[in-house]
Amino acid sequence: MATDDPNAQTAEINLFSFDFAAAPQPVYREAMSRCPVAHSAIVGLPIICRYEDVVWALRHPEIFSSEMDMQIALGTQRPMIPQQIDPPLQTKFRKILDLRFNRQRMAELEPRVRAHANELIDKIIDQDECEYDRDFAIPLPCTAFLGLMGLPIEDLPLCLELKDGVIRPGVSPEEIFRAAAMRQETGKRIYAYFERIIDERLANPGDDIVSYLTTAEIDGRKLTRNEMLDVCYLFLLGGLDTVTATLGCSTAYLAANPAQRRKLVERPELMPAAIEELLRWETPVMGVPRVVKQKVTVGGVELPEGMIVTLMVGAANVDDGEFGDGQKIDFDRPVNRHVAFGAGPHRCLGSHLARMELRVGLEEWHRRIPDYAIKPGENPFYTPGIREVRYLPLVWGEKMAAQGAA
Repeated sequence: MATDDPNAQTAEINLFSFDFAAAPQPVYREAMSRCPVAHSAIVGLPIICRYEDVVWALRHPEIFSSEMDMQIALGTQRPMIPQQIDPPLQTKFRKILDLRFNRQRMAELEPRVRAHANELIDKIIDQDECEYDRDFAIPLPCTAFLGLMGLPIEDLPLCLELKDGVIRPGVSPEEIFRAAAMRQETGKRIYAYFERIIDERLANPGDDIVSYLTTAEIDGRKLTRNEMLDVCYLFLLGGLDTVTATLGCSTAYLAANPAQRRKLVERPELMPAAIEELLRWETPVMGVPRVVKQKVTVGGVELPEGMIVTLMVGAANVDDGEFGDGQKIDFDRPVNRHVAFGAGPHRCLGSHLARMELRVGLEEWHRRIPDYAIKPGENPFYTPGIREVRYLPLVWGEKMAAQGAA
């Protein structure tokens, strides 16, 4: 990795570290203060951190491409659609998929999601404690996703198992090759699952997304079966993970920062802006891979054609150059151009759905359980990659008072 600055410093980020996952923001700041392009501690590949560089790369897929030979890493047999293809074909798929994820359709789902949020709270509120990930952050968005896809609610445990088998296989993050093999096996099961679902929708179509895929057309032709499978594969990973991760990370922050939590309770109109600020600060999808399609120089660092790089959107989101004091969490921030949902042609397809689910979930939780804290003596457990709080024990009410939680 060449640089035209002989005095340039280097910074190293261990993307697979659990300590990094628990508190990545200081690591981001340190990396950006030392060099324009960091590198991965384990595989040694470049990590682009600065806001302006990350946004520029996201908006130029002809240089930083999503079309890479990374299928083995996610257990797929072909690129996931539309994430792992680039314009102009990617644009055609986005056009038909955006119709099912626009703001109006997500607003129509809101009453159902709000009712489900209250059903989940009903089950735990009198206990004065819960494990938030299991009891709220997983079932709320995941049930909504299954409804959108037309998948049976009783399939949720299986779908979560399949999703985790790709995103979080049960091995040490450093065991790259073993993890890849486990993902491949899980990938075969995902394809087989959706083969069956597609057959069912072809025989008995409904108003769900899988049924829509069986009738949608691109350039006057229907989608092939493989194209439908490749869309469903992506939706399974995205629809069952990122909102859960954001809910957990956001609630963990609010539980540990009672002054910020009280601000939301006292000023509920702040919730939409607070969600944007929590997306910026927590950024569960910390980085996205890209392959360099033509030699380019970023921050004085030469990146050769064919090199795989990580665009560290989490670091971009705390860059002082864009956000002033990027380490300050400000629910009244006047301008917040975060890239938690990405930027450019690959900007997150489900951003309207995610924002609605986050707003409804946090609104209803704080309306009914305004004062809560992390259970004394317990520590939230964060996973690397996509940051999720896999263990978040909370207390409120009498148990909060009895245990002296703040």
